[in-house]
Amino acid sequence: MESRPDGTLLLLGATSDIGGEVAARLCPGRDVVLAGRDRERAEGVATRLREAGAASVRFVEFEAEDLDSHRRIIEGAGPVTTAIVAFGVLGDQKRAERDEREAARIATVDYLAQVNVLTVLSTVMERGDIFAFSSIAGWRARRANYVYGSTKAGLDAFCQGLADRLHGTDVHLITARPGFVIGSMTEGMAPAPLSVTPPRVADAVVEAAAAGRSATVWIPRRLALLAAVMRVVPRPVWRRMPR
Repeated sequence: MESRPDGTLLLLGATSDIGGEVAARLCPGRDVVLAGRDRERAEGVATRLREAGAASVRFVEFEAEDLDSHRRIIEGAGPVTTAIVAFGVLGDQKRAERDEREAARIATVDYLAQVNVLTVLSTVMERGDIFAFSSIAGWRARRANYVYGSTKAGLDAFCQGLADRLHGTDVHLITARPGFVIGSMTEGMAPAPLSVTPPRVADAVVEAAAAGRSATVWIPRRLALLAAVMRVVPRPVWRRMPR
């Protein structure tokens, strides 16, 4: 099947709340590849994208921890011109503090696999946009979620460097720095100050991509002020901060 002029939209993390919202905004007239672990849940996403105007939608099996499979999946998706890197786990912080395998699982999915995928995308794509998702949790790791926070800190630093490497090319990296996102990953947790929803995150990153250059986006924008304050809170106070 010949690819369409706009190229393929690849969503890595087929059932991600944010990823699905971004894809729904960018899919009209596009061939879409949903890469994930749960084909049954992905069917609901596929239906929504078809209703939003996607020309075609297909599912491929994707396991974040299988690093050797990433290049094959990305290259097999077709000429990707929009890549949404939206997979991840929150993990169990308390378990990770005593079980090194849980800590390593979180680190592998939320950092190592992200670096692997972003590196492949940046070498395979000839033009278009890559969307990556950092978090306020990575700005300064907290006692309550330092394993997850550390992965976001590393991912954010990687994305800043990758955006600089891509400068002057036709591939742009949009890095989102949202606050607490109210969605399936955080179900049952009390929202934090300046919380956002998946649609709001999607609106912000799609708007940033429209500028035609790499960008890092705080969501909401006033979260940047909170981040500045977080940097100067004394450590004895900081270590007692909740999530």
